[in-house]
Amino acid sequence: MPEPGAPTPDTRQAADAAKRGPAAVPEPRRPEAAEQRPSVEFDQRPSVEFDQRPSVVSDQRPDARAAGRTGLLVMLILGGLTATPPLAMDMYLPSLPEVTEALHAPAATVQLTLTACLAGMALGQLVVGPMSDRWGRRRPLLAGLAVYVVATVLCAFAPTVEFLVAFRLAQGLAGAAGIVIARAVVRDLYDGVAMARFFSSLMLISGVAPIVAPLIGGQILRVTDWRGVFVVLTVVGVLLAGVVWAKLPETLEPAERHAGGVGEALHSMRRLLSDLPFTGYMLAGGFAFAALFAYIAASPFVIQEIYGASPQTFSLLFGLNSVGLVVVGQINGKILVGRVSLDRVLGAGLVVVIAAATVLLLMSAGAFGEVGLAPVAAALFVLMSAMGVTLPNSQTLALMRTRHSAGSASALLGTTSFLIGAIASPLVGIAGEHTAVPMAVVQLAAALVALICFVGLCRPWNKRASVEGVAS
Repeated sequence: MPEPGAPTPDTRQAADAAKRGPAAVPEPRRPEAAEQRPSVEFDQRPSVEFDQRPSVVSDQRPDARAAGRTGLLVMLILGGLTATPPLAMDMYLPSLPEVTEALHAPAATVQLTLTACLAGMALGQLVVGPMSDRWGRRRPLLAGLAVYVVATVLCAFAPTVEFLVAFRLAQGLAGAAGIVIARAVVRDLYDGVAMARFFSSLMLISGVAPIVAPLIGGQILRVTDWRGVFVVLTVVGVLLAGVVWAKLPETLEPAERHAGGVGEALHSMRRLLSDLPFTGYMLAGGFAFAALFAYIAASPFVIQEIYGASPQTFSLLFGLNSVGLVVVGQINGKILVGRVSLDRVLGAGLVVVIAAATVLLLMSAGAFGEVGLAPVAAALFVLMSAMGVTLPNSQTLALMRTRHSAGSASALLGTTSFLIGAIASPLVGIAGEHTAVPMAVVQLAAALVALICFVGLCRPWNKRASVEGVAS
């Protein structure tokens, strides 16, 4: 019999329970994507179609989660996909005079090989994007890379300029798969701030391609002829296809794919275009891209013909401008994103582009008298650098409006940019090669339209209105 005051088994159990406190309830494990993908300003602006969908990177998506963890590898692969079409365009540029002579074709006809490739890249995205929503990302991407390799081989053996134009069109159509699916994969893996940071990092790779491509093409021509350029592009395509096959997992599960055909794809695009903020971001990015295209098309004549710079000086300035774009893109991804509203950064970038284009127009029109190359180069540097925040943020903000139709959304973004850019490019030469006024006018007009679309359709100051616009 226990002594008075001695603890009994029941009292000992009660004391132990009191020491332990209430029964511990395990906390639910947060998905890793929750820390990687906070939505700073869009928590109140959900996409009406898909705001109830689970996180893309979740416990049910081990392959996609693994890809998210190996961010550097994914960035290198997607960067290679987005850089391959610019390489196909720019690496070929130094060989144009040789193609004209070798195929006995006029220069205007040879220029169609560039136009055909650009048109193929624009139209191909409209086809491949919806295909990736229906069949997943890997199969259309690998099929596109295979066709790209075959078309590039045919370019190397083209007997006439007409065949070369046709093969370049096929090359552009197939190469569009890399551009459009790369954006869709980013949307599958990331959201919000994390997606903006990834797009900015992606510019580190894709922004270098236009810098090194003409240099590589020139070095290839030192040891072989123009057909050797396409041989090198074939090797690059084969290597990239192999890396995609081995290292890039499927990021769109079968349950999330569309079952319909062309009708469903068109319905998805109509639904996207009916979302005014999405359309606003798409047009803002497209017209900002037009200002960039105007620079690419006119800067060789402005820098060399008007201001008398040498080709070496032009190459140096072109490279510096591209470096400015890449550096500002990294500042956007590493510093601004997550601290400043994406809408605010995009608006500020468009204002800077407008200011730089206005200064360029005033200088070109003689408002400041005779100006040398240095002020013009400085204004172009500012304009190009501002693209480092306008292009990635407009894409991010647009893709954040949807998830289930990421392929179709990516197709609309890419096609709009290429088509608007292709229309703007010829306008820079409307007054001849001896004045920079058309270039500055096109850049200023494009930037102003981009800002109007951003403010008028996206209404970034009014989150409630944006939600109601989607809901309707």
